[in-house]
Amino acid sequence: MSNFIFRYLQFKLKKGGIISRMRKKVFRGREEEPYRVNQKIRARKVRVVGENVDVDVYPIEEALKMAEAAGLDLVEISPKADPPVCKIIDYSKFKYEQKKKQKEIKSKASKTVVKEIRFGPNTDEHDFNFKLNHAKGFLKDGAKVRAFVHFVGRTIVFKERGEVLLLKFATELEDLAKVEQLPKMEGKRMYLMLTPKAQKK
Repeated sequence: MSNFIFRYLQFKLKKGGIISRMRKKVFRGREEEPYRVNQKIRARKVRVVGENVDVDVYPIEEALKMAEAAGLDLVEISPKADPPVCKIIDYSKFKYEQKKKQKEIKSKASKTVVKEIRFGPNTDEHDFNFKLNHAKGFLKDGAKVRAFVHFVGRTIVFKERGEVLLLKFATELEDLAKVEQLPKMEGKRMYLMLTPKAQKK
């Protein structure tokens, strides 16, 4: 190997050029099945469940014949049970439904609901308490609360009054929420963001 090639390889290794490309070539094997199906079930006896099935404990050979006769699969859904529980179902359809459920769960978990509460700088005590109770309900349901004071015309001179109102609002809700964003002016509105605290069990 010439000195030039040797030095070039050293340079590429230092820069991570060759190594980084090697790292990218990760072998992707087959995705491991989450359930044992048909001949992969190891138990000698299993409890069989499913539609139009006499729920009982069967030798694995008989359970496999039952699934085959129905044109379906024998799927081990509860391997830790004694004996393991197997269900006669269409495994492809079952797997699709399981993935669909997981997506729905993730989708619901990722959706953060934000409820808005609007005040004016001259909000009276009765209106304040009315909106405070609404905010409590929203927070108990797991939603964030975005409270704001809207300044119209000359009321913009009462910015300090709006800030005091929002801080009072946050203080009244401190058992249910924590402040994500302190009062901040954006255009003609001053915003406060509250996020719910974890509910005590």
